[in-house]
Amino acid sequence: MIILGILSIVLLMFGLVVFRGAPYVPSHIGEVKGAFKELYPLSKQDTLIDVGSGDGIVLRIAANQGAKAIGYEINPILVVVSWLLSLRTTRVHTYLTDFWRKDLPDETTIVYAFMVSRDVDSLAKKMQRESDRLGKTLSLMTYGAPLKRKKVTKKRRGHHLYVFTPLQNVKA
Repeated sequence: MIILGILSIVLLMFGLVVFRGAPYVPSHIGEVKGAFKELYPLSKQDTLIDVGSGDGIVLRIAANQGAKAIGYEINPILVVVSWLLSLRTTRVHTYLTDFWRKDLPDETTIVYAFMVSRDVDSLAKKMQRESDRLGKTLSLMTYGAPLKRKKVTKKRRGHHLYVFTPLQNVKA
């Protein structure tokens, strides 16, 4: 009976998260490494934000390439899994938080997101707002659904790279 209760809670957590974010789909290590190699080679100067960081594989890959890697995840079970799997990787930090309600850290250079089509417009708007707010260029790498109203800078299989530059306030 206890096992059934625990299983029910786990299924409920994963099920409810789908209504707020994308479903948990493990990233393919080779695909992520290839995307960072070809589309956006990471360095020690980079701070990557992973939206819906899941088990933290993208964070660990980014950290192993020198970047500071920060994950935002709304599923508490996945936050714990990511934390446990990343214990030996000092440049990885995972937070139980909702990306949509949080400002990006000032040091952010790139955002990584697994995309479902219902979120592409919201993500593009948020990235532009954050670029404007921070007053700097931000890169966005998506996997899955491409953005609809933004020109892709580079593409590799299912990964798309976009660049957001701050919009100037024009005063008449």
